[in-house]
Amino acid sequence: MAEARGRPAKGKIRALVERLARYEAAVLRFAHDFGVPFANNLAERDLRMLKLQQKVSGCFRSMAGAAAFCTIRSYVSTLVKQGKTAFAVLFAAVAGQPLSPALAN
Repeated sequence: MAEARGRPAKGKIRALVERLARYEAAVLRFAHDFGVPFANNLAERDLRMLKLQQKVSGCFRSMAGAAAFCTIRSYVSTLVKQGKTAFAVLFAAVAGQPLSPALAN
């Protein structure tokens, strides 16, 4: 059997600890700057409500119902990310004057 070449692997735990030490300021930035969210995975956060709804009710009764739920959640989530409140967004939509999301350049 041939002898292994190169440097031996550090292992997953040691590599993680070294990365956390190297990027400590960035990892803990949310604790000092309250404008920085704890996690930056907005897509995962948006899907969480869909999975919660599915867990509570067991399933969606139709694809149309699931699509409507996703459309409403997407609309509200987009406008909340643009600084509106969920209540104001829903109130305007029910009043027949839905707000339009700002389009990116």
